[in-house]
Amino acid sequence: MWEKSELESLVLADNELSEVSEKIGWLKKLRMLDLGHNALTSVPEGLAELECLSDFLYLHDNRLNSLPGSLAKLTKLRYLNISENAFEALPECVSSMSSLIELRASDNSLTSLPDSIADLSRLRELHLRDNTLSTLPESIGGLRELRLLDLRGNPLTNLPATLAELPRLEKLDLRWVDGLEAPEWIGAVEARGCAVYW
Repeated sequence: MWEKSELESLVLADNELSEVSEKIGWLKKLRMLDLGHNALTSVPEGLAELECLSDFLYLHDNRLNSLPGSLAKLTKLRYLNISENAFEALPECVSSMSSLIELRASDNSLTSLPDSIADLSRLRELHLRDNTLSTLPESIGGLRELRLLDLRGNPLTNLPATLAELPRLEKLDLRWVDGLEAPEWIGAVEARGCAVYW
Protein backbone atom coordinates (compact mmCIF):
# COMPACT_ATOMS: atom_id res chain seq x y z
CA MET A 1 0.00 0.00 0.00
CA TRP A 2 2.78 2.44 0.88
CA GLU A 3 4.04 2.38 -2.71
CA LYS A 4 0.77 3.88 -3.98
CA SER A 5 2.20 7.37 -4.07
CA GLU A 6 -0.71 8.79 -6.11
CA LEU A 7 -3.22 8.03 -3.32
CA GLU A 8 -5.21 11.09 -2.23
CA SER A 9 -7.58 9.53 0.35
CA LEU A 10 -6.90 6.78 2.87
CA VAL A 11 -9.46 5.37 5.31
CA LEU A 12 -8.11 3.04 8.00
CA ALA A 13 -10.92 3.58 10.50
CA ASP A 14 -12.47 0.80 12.61
CA ASN A 15 -9.57 -1.61 12.28
CA GLU A 16 -8.45 -1.89 15.92
CA LEU A 17 -5.04 -0.56 14.85
CA SER A 18 -2.57 -0.06 17.68
CA GLU A 19 0.11 1.48 15.46
CA VAL A 20 0.63 2.96 12.00
CA SER A 21 3.80 2.56 9.96
CA GLU A 22 6.20 5.47 9.48
CA LYS A 23 5.93 4.63 5.78
CA ILE A 24 2.64 6.52 5.72
CA GLY A 25 4.85 9.54 5.08
CA TRP A 26 5.53 8.16 1.61
CA LEU A 27 1.98 9.02 0.52
CA LYS A 28 2.96 12.54 -0.48
CA LYS A 29 -0.28 13.34 -2.34
CA LEU A 30 -2.63 12.36 0.47
CA ARG A 31 -5.31 14.99 1.07
CA MET A 32 -7.53 13.08 3.51
CA LEU A 33 -6.57 10.55 6.20
CA ASP A 34 -8.98 8.74 8.51
CA LEU A 35 -7.43 6.89 11.47
CA GLY A 36 -10.51 7.19 13.67
CA HIS A 37 -12.06 4.45 15.83
CA ASN A 38 -8.87 2.51 16.44
CA ALA A 39 -6.64 1.78 19.45
CA LEU A 40 -3.74 4.12 18.69
CA THR A 41 -1.67 5.41 21.60
CA SER A 42 0.59 7.39 19.26
CA VAL A 43 0.81 8.48 15.65
CA PRO A 44 3.98 8.30 13.56
CA GLU A 45 6.27 11.26 12.89
CA GLY A 46 5.79 10.34 9.24
CA LEU A 47 2.44 12.13 9.24
CA ALA A 48 4.39 15.38 9.19
CA GLU A 49 5.64 14.49 5.71
CA LEU A 50 2.12 14.57 4.26
CA GLU A 51 2.56 18.08 2.95
CA CYS A 52 -0.58 17.90 0.79
CA LEU A 53 -2.84 16.87 3.68
CA SER A 54 -5.46 19.56 3.41
CA ASP A 55 -9.01 18.19 3.64
CA PHE A 56 -9.35 16.05 6.77
CA LEU A 57 -7.32 14.32 9.47
CA TYR A 58 -9.47 12.09 11.65
CA LEU A 59 -7.82 10.83 14.83
CA HIS A 60 -10.93 10.58 17.00
CA ASP A 61 -11.84 7.66 19.24
CA ASN A 62 -8.34 6.40 19.94
CA ARG A 63 -6.12 6.40 23.05
CA LEU A 64 -3.93 9.39 22.22
CA ASN A 65 -2.59 11.77 24.87
CA SER A 66 -0.03 13.58 22.70
CA LEU A 67 0.89 14.32 19.10
CA PRO A 68 4.36 14.68 17.56
CA GLY A 69 5.52 18.30 17.50
CA SER A 70 6.47 17.81 13.86
CA LEU A 71 2.78 17.84 12.90
CA ALA A 72 3.10 21.62 13.10
CA LYS A 73 4.19 21.26 9.46
CA LEU A 74 0.60 20.43 8.43
CA THR A 75 -0.16 24.03 7.60
CA LYS A 76 -2.62 23.20 4.77
CA LEU A 77 -4.92 21.09 6.95
CA ARG A 78 -8.45 22.50 7.27
CA TYR A 79 -10.24 19.95 9.47
CA LEU A 80 -8.83 18.12 12.49
CA ASN A 81 -10.75 15.78 14.77
CA ILE A 82 -8.97 14.61 17.95
CA SER A 83 -12.15 14.02 19.98
CA GLU A 84 -12.62 10.98 22.24
CA ASN A 85 -9.00 10.57 23.25
CA ALA A 86 -7.00 11.18 26.43
CA PHE A 87 -5.56 14.65 25.84
CA GLU A 88 -5.07 16.71 29.00
CA ALA A 89 -3.61 19.58 27.01
CA LEU A 90 -4.13 20.68 23.44
CA PRO A 91 -1.00 19.55 21.56
CA GLU A 92 1.27 22.49 20.78
CA CYS A 93 1.49 21.50 17.13
CA VAL A 94 -2.23 22.20 16.63
CA SER A 95 -1.77 25.95 17.06
CA SER A 96 0.62 25.91 14.10
CA MET A 97 -1.95 24.35 11.74
CA SER A 98 -2.73 27.81 10.42
CA SER A 99 -5.30 26.75 7.79
CA LEU A 100 -7.62 24.99 10.24
CA ILE A 101 -11.26 25.92 9.74
CA GLU A 102 -12.71 23.33 12.12
CA LEU A 103 -11.16 21.80 15.24
CA ARG A 104 -12.91 19.06 17.18
CA ALA A 105 -11.41 18.22 20.57
CA SER A 106 -14.49 17.08 22.49
CA ASP A 107 -14.57 14.24 25.01
CA ASN A 108 -11.01 14.57 26.26
CA SER A 109 -9.57 15.73 29.60
CA LEU A 110 -8.45 19.21 28.55
CA THR A 111 -7.92 21.39 31.61
CA SER A 112 -6.93 24.53 29.70
CA LEU A 113 -6.25 25.96 26.28
CA PRO A 114 -2.94 27.57 25.30
CA ASP A 115 -2.74 31.29 24.52
CA SER A 116 -1.50 30.21 21.09
CA ILE A 117 -5.04 29.08 20.20
CA ALA A 118 -5.38 32.60 18.79
CA ASP A 119 -2.89 31.67 16.07
CA LEU A 120 -5.68 29.70 14.36
CA SER A 121 -6.89 32.87 12.68
CA ARG A 122 -9.05 31.06 10.08
CA LEU A 123 -10.90 28.86 12.59
CA ARG A 124 -14.68 28.90 12.18
CA GLU A 125 -15.74 26.06 14.50
CA LEU A 126 -14.22 25.04 17.84
CA HIS A 127 -15.76 22.00 19.52
CA LEU A 128 -14.72 21.48 23.15
CA ARG A 129 -17.69 19.63 24.64
CA ASP A 130 -17.15 17.39 27.68
CA ASN A 131 -13.67 18.39 28.80
CA THR A 132 -12.55 19.76 32.18
CA LEU A 133 -12.10 23.41 31.24
CA SER A 134 -12.71 25.86 34.09
CA THR A 135 -11.81 28.93 32.05
CA LEU A 136 -10.57 30.03 28.63
CA PRO A 137 -7.58 32.21 27.71
CA GLU A 138 -8.15 35.89 26.97
CA SER A 139 -6.44 35.28 23.65
CA ILE A 140 -9.49 33.40 22.36
CA GLY A 141 -10.76 36.82 21.34
CA GLY A 142 -8.24 36.63 18.50
CA LEU A 143 -10.29 34.02 16.65
CA ARG A 144 -11.91 36.65 14.44
CA GLU A 145 -13.46 34.13 12.01
CA LEU A 146 -15.05 31.94 14.71
CA ARG A 147 -18.73 31.16 14.07
CA LEU A 148 -19.40 28.32 16.53
CA LEU A 149 -18.00 27.66 20.01
CA ASP A 150 -19.23 24.51 21.75
CA LEU A 151 -18.39 24.45 25.47
CA ARG A 152 -21.08 22.04 26.66
CA GLY A 153 -20.39 19.97 29.73
CA ASN A 154 -17.31 21.83 30.98
CA PRO A 155 -16.93 22.99 34.62
CA LEU A 156 -16.48 26.62 33.58
CA THR A 157 -16.42 29.18 36.38
CA ASN A 158 -16.02 32.25 34.17
CA LEU A 159 -15.70 33.34 30.57
CA PRO A 160 -13.26 35.94 29.23
CA ALA A 161 -14.83 39.20 28.11
CA THR A 162 -12.83 38.89 24.88
CA LEU A 163 -15.50 36.42 23.67
CA ALA A 164 -17.72 39.45 23.21
CA GLU A 165 -15.21 40.76 20.65
CA LEU A 166 -15.69 37.84 18.23
CA PRO A 167 -17.36 39.64 15.32
CA ARG A 168 -18.65 36.57 13.47
CA LEU A 169 -19.80 34.39 16.37
CA GLU A 170 -23.20 32.85 15.54
CA LYS A 171 -23.56 30.13 18.19
CA LEU A 172 -22.21 29.87 21.74
CA ASP A 173 -23.25 26.61 23.40
CA LEU A 174 -23.04 26.60 27.20
CA ARG A 175 -25.50 23.84 28.03
CA TRP A 176 -24.73 21.51 30.93
CA VAL A 177 -22.28 24.03 32.40
CA ASP A 178 -23.30 24.04 36.06
CA GLY A 179 -22.68 27.09 38.22
CA LEU A 180 -21.67 29.53 35.49
CA GLU A 181 -23.31 32.91 35.91
CA ALA A 182 -24.20 34.88 32.82
CA PRO A 183 -21.47 37.47 32.17
CA GLU A 184 -22.44 41.11 31.73
CA TRP A 185 -21.57 41.12 28.05
CA ILE A 186 -23.77 38.18 27.06
CA GLY A 187 -26.75 40.42 26.24
CA ALA A 188 -24.71 42.44 23.77
CA VAL A 189 -23.57 39.27 22.02
CA GLU A 190 -27.16 38.04 21.72
CA ALA A 191 -28.33 41.45 20.53
CA ARG A 192 -26.10 41.25 17.49
CA GLY A 193 -27.56 37.90 16.47
CA CYS A 194 -25.46 35.26 18.24
CA ALA A 195 -27.54 32.36 19.58
CA VAL A 196 -26.48 31.56 23.14
CA TYR A 197 -27.62 28.22 24.58
CA TRP A 198 -27.72 27.75 28.38
